[in-house]
Amino acid sequence: MFRFLSVAFLTGMMMATAQEPPATPPRPARPPRPAPPTRDPNTPGYVKAKELPDGTVPPVNKNGNFIIGPTHPAAPETTVQPGVPQGEIFEFTMSSADSKFYPGIAREPGTFGRPDPNKPGQLIVQSKPAPYTRKVAVYVPKQYVAGKAAPFIVGADGPDRMLFTVLDNLIHQKRVPMMIAISIGNGSGDAQGSQRGLEYDTMSGKYAEFVEAEVLPLVEKKCNVKLTKDPNGRATMGGSSGGSAALIMAWYHPEWYRRVLTYSGTYVYQQWPYNPETPRGAWEFHATLIPNTPRKPLRLWLEISDRDNLGRNDDYHDWVLANENMAKVLAAKKYKYQFVFARNAGHTDRAVKAQTLPAALEYIWQGYPR
Repeated sequence: MFRFLSVAFLTGMMMATAQEPPATPPRPARPPRPAPPTRDPNTPGYVKAKELPDGTVPPVNKNGNFIIGPTHPAAPETTVQPGVPQGEIFEFTMSSADSKFYPGIAREPGTFGRPDPNKPGQLIVQSKPAPYTRKVAVYVPKQYVAGKAAPFIVGADGPDRMLFTVLDNLIHQKRVPMMIAISIGNGSGDAQGSQRGLEYDTMSGKYAEFVEAEVLPLVEKKCNVKLTKDPNGRATMGGSSGGSAALIMAWYHPEWYRRVLTYSGTYVYQQWPYNPETPRGAWEFHATLIPNTPRKPLRLWLEISDRDNLGRNDDYHDWVLANENMAKVLAAKKYKYQFVFARNAGHTDRAVKAQTLPAALEYIWQGYPR
């Protein structure tokens, strides 16, 4: 009996297999990215920078180029301190269905941008409409007075809990002005063809306009706060493409933002769709835009790591070189900036952020009343 059932079972399986269409072959997996090499901050062609004692950070009142590391102790301001008032955190969700700016896209699963053989320097990307939701977290300090317009900082890839804790401590110590922090989640995905890539890597004022028209009014309504219209009281921050987005916001709308803080800023060619006005995306910041544009009223803090990203498909995906070039052109145009090269660190390195964020915030808010 057992043998009969086994034969019948096998026969049925063979018939079912014969009737099923052949399985679709799996999409090829993207090969793992090679580990980036460790770059020497004293490489010829890099900016001259002051090497600081290990474990220290640059003075908050000095401009210029600095080297930190190789160890990165966390600043005490990144942890909750006894006796320090803690701000209130509000959270809400935004939907693509409610956005006039970003109805939503996503790259086709398992696909990646590939060079266009007919258009050098451009990519073929398979992308499609797709809905999304994003979370927004808003930090309101205990010292906020209802009805009074407050300075604020807008951050990418939120929520950023470290930022909120640091602000608790810095505001209490009167090292930065009392400010609100608006930590905005991205619209999902990454790189070309994704919603995040569209928001953060596009060289235009669109993302800042989205924040101004759709995010800030919701923050004021849901959190019962009033946000300043003074551009000197508005800052942006982010890491990787969120970092380039922070500068893009201020560059295209300096009437809204004038203080910028970035970690491992993606000042490279990630933009898609292609734009002939900025053919190499954010690489144009240091190649053409900053050198050829009258100085804007911006104050910037930038960080890069010695083991930061390096793409080998073209000449426009070296994060370290891009940030080094940023420091070079900012100095040439006499911007107020601080550039930090971190030894023994990777892309958007959390240890480096924990070491430097308090001083970085204090630096970019120099000159604003406390």
